[in-house]
Amino acid sequence: MSESFEGLVRRAGANQYDLGSFNEAVIIETIRLAGIISRTEISRRTGLTQQSVSRILRILLQQGLLVEEAQERAERLGKPRTPVRLRSNAAHAVGIHVDPELLTVAVVDLDGKIVRRETVDLAEDLEAARLVDLTAATVTAALSISQVDLDSMLGVGVAVPGPIDADGSFLALPLQPAWRGLKIRQLLQERLNHPVLVEKDGTAAAIGERWIGRSARARDFAYLYLGTGVGSGLFLNGAIYRGGTSNAGEFGQVAALRVGEWDGENGPRLVRECNPTASLPVIAAEYGYVETDPAATDEASRYKAVCHAAAAGDEAAVKAVRQVARVIGQGAVGLVDLLDIDLLVLGGPAFGKEISEIFLAEIGRAVNAHPLARETREVAVEESMLQKDAAAVGAASTIFHDAFTPRVSGSSQARRLPK
Repeated sequence: MSESFEGLVRRAGANQYDLGSFNEAVIIETIRLAGIISRTEISRRTGLTQQSVSRILRILLQQGLLVEEAQERAERLGKPRTPVRLRSNAAHAVGIHVDPELLTVAVVDLDGKIVRRETVDLAEDLEAARLVDLTAATVTAALSISQVDLDSMLGVGVAVPGPIDADGSFLALPLQPAWRGLKIRQLLQERLNHPVLVEKDGTAAAIGERWIGRSARARDFAYLYLGTGVGSGLFLNGAIYRGGTSNAGEFGQVAALRVGEWDGENGPRLVRECNPTASLPVIAAEYGYVETDPAATDEASRYKAVCHAAAAGDEAAVKAVRQVARVIGQGAVGLVDLLDIDLLVLGGPAFGKEISEIFLAEIGRAVNAHPLARETREVAVEESMLQKDAAAVGAASTIFHDAFTPRVSGSSQARRLPK
């Protein structure tokens, strides 16, 4: 038997904002999307009576979740109105991004601002138990240095490469087989004494984009997450879509099918362009690129060197970036055709400013030239608002999203964790 994450948070005693009704969650979501909003406008947007809005706001103000702004004069009636907003330091969450090469821990406030950020390089042969030790120690240090009120801590979100199981354990990670079977959610929750939620990195980034983006990301979209590989997070029908096993968004499979890459058993084979940090330097060398930076000795630095060279106009580097972007664009066409969406968001640690213009142009061209329904709508392709810490901030946002976002009871996409 399982319970919702919100219920887990409450049972752990970490959530002082015990939302008493669906309407309270609706009002919080309305305020979050607007940023600052008056009581009258909340009533108009939610359909709730002004009496109900005032009663709920009074409770939320007493709890300290909201603050009132300076009074404004209403134009028609001349009556002063006092708009409200979320109090940014009313709640905090920790976001963890576990990458095979780098651990990132961020303490994040309710507005998505990073209060404290810590990173740790991970050895290639790092054992699973040592990963848990490092992660727990880094979280503890980040919370101590940030000096946030621990009573405001709602939980810990963890963004990881897939696949994962429904309990937040690693399955067969292609790039770090030594971590297979690691019960990372359970072990971190025991060590940190906070509720822990595990998401795939692309899903976490999409949730963060939705939370931070407010009204600009209030419609359905797919988030293309460029990291060690390329994944995706999906907001469909106004809710995050995780799939039946929490593994929705395996973009590399879609790209392989789209471009016709098959393995020896006639199954989809991961195309190298869907691992851009590893493949871009190799592809650039095939076009004649010569590395001139003696410091570029590892995969990450070689990747950055090619990106910088492309931004500087190096012809071979530009051709390589375009090739990677074109293949990812073909996968994006499959995604757009399958889901019938009109917004793609690009982000993640491998999506740097140096290559963003080429990626946005190539993928934008592909998804507007090739889908079957191209005559019915234009697909917008936009840069993420989360920048390089998309997964860490997104992981923290999963805590806010599941604690405060209204959802219909019994929804198949409500996050559920075992007791």
